[in-house]
Amino acid sequence: MSNDDEKNPKAIEPHKAGSETLHQSSFNGIAFGYCVSASLLSIINKWAVMKFPYPGPLTSLQYSTSFAGVLVGDHLKLLDHDSLHRLTMWRFLLAAVIFYFFIFIFTDSELLLHANVDIFNVLRSAVPIFVGVGETLFLHQLWPSMKIWLSLATIFVGSLVYVVTGHQFSVMAYSWGAAYLVSMPIDFVYIKHVVMNIGLKTWGLVVYNNLEALSSCFL
Repeated sequence: MSNDDEKNPKAIEPHKAGSETLHQSSFNGIAFGYCVSASLLSIINKWAVMKFPYPGPLTSLQYSTSFAGVLVGDHLKLLDHDSLHRLTMWRFLLAAVIFYFFIFIFTDSELLLHANVDIFNVLRSAVPIFVGVGETLFLHQLWPSMKIWLSLATIFVGSLVYVVTGHQFSVMAYSWGAAYLVSMPIDFVYIKHVVMNIGLKTWGLVVYNNLEALSSCFL
């Protein structure tokens, strides 16, 4: 910091404001990108499960493609992932084998198979409510603010209205939807707990997740 800035603290305020604006813009960009990619992923998964209605093999192909993609990217020096260690694989085993195996084969894929993408997205929009409660109770984080609760409640009420007024009601679809709403918050909270304690990087998490989940598909 220069002497002029020390003499005049207000001189650094524009720099601070600019940094905060850049951070907020970056956050908004990431959030928007996540929304777009998640929506496209739902549509692609729905199309895939309609053309190839076998959730188990289809999920295995998804896992193997993701795992191979990271290995190729690391070989080409485009990214860097954590090395495989037996102890880390053992600590990550419960999340990969039980929760991912159960969710993506027996809830996510089955829900897309018996329901349309609209219902899938509506049910998924209610998941953050239960995740917020789980993070507070089991990860000892602060309760979300009132604004966040109001936003989540608005989404959840809209979801309920959609379900009640839906003309394509299917007991099978909403049964899988209920299983999805139960399993997804458990998965998110537990995975966050694992990531916080193991300390894997983003690409390392992809490697361990997909490798161990892929192995579980052959059990």
